[in-house]
Amino acid sequence: MTLSSWFYPLLFAGGIAAGWIDSIAGGGGLITLPLLLWIGLPAQLALGTNKFQSSFGSFTAAAHYTREGVVPPRDALPGIAFTLAGAALGSVAVQMISGAVVNSLIPFLLLAISLYLLFTPSLGQTAATPKFSRLGFYALFGLLLGFYDGFFGPGVGSFWALAFVLGLGFDLRTATGYTKVMNFTSNAVSFVLFLAGGRVLFGAGLAMAAGEVIGAGIGSRMVVRRGARFIRPVFVTMVILTTLKLLYNRFF
Repeated sequence: MTLSSWFYPLLFAGGIAAGWIDSIAGGGGLITLPLLLWIGLPAQLALGTNKFQSSFGSFTAAAHYTREGVVPPRDALPGIAFTLAGAALGSVAVQMISGAVVNSLIPFLLLAISLYLLFTPSLGQTAATPKFSRLGFYALFGLLLGFYDGFFGPGVGSFWALAFVLGLGFDLRTATGYTKVMNFTSNAVSFVLFLAGGRVLFGAGLAMAAGEVIGAGIGSRMVVRRGARFIRPVFVTMVILTTLKLLYNRFF
């Protein structure tokens, strides 16, 4: 598929915006996927290309959080393993099972998250006592959220961040760092499966990926410097926007 040359600067700019948003609070797909569809990519090709380009942004953010000591690599390994397994299972299941139930349920779960965060202003400001062992947490949420990201995906960053805050007692800054590591894992698995099906447009994906790397680098540095008070309003805003977008898709 050949694109007009003027689409590439647009994709690059969209990648910068999405990388910045995604590295802070998730939800970059609200920018990238509609943009890929708007320039004329068929749905399956847009999905595969989106997974390809978003892998660059999530890797950039995850690498920055790791270098800054927010995410010790060895500590994240069990989560990576379980998330990888869950994402692979979800990517296979989505080809055999209707997503209608998931499409209907997820917007209301995201709405519940946004309301919970709005009415608990201290949540995620400081670290708290863990409610799970690390291995038990990763076994449950790695498989569950990895499967969801491979199967459907929207809002998974919000689910991961809240899970880390409530389950392991992380503050929002640390939860955001671990979230990006898990996001990269499931993005990479999904990309490989879309690539095997020939559903990746590399020219468009690379243009957007270049922007993602820049935006993710800027956003992750801002999170490390400013912490949870900076993340919270961006996070709540993106959860609400994701909810509204999914409700619009579902009912209109």
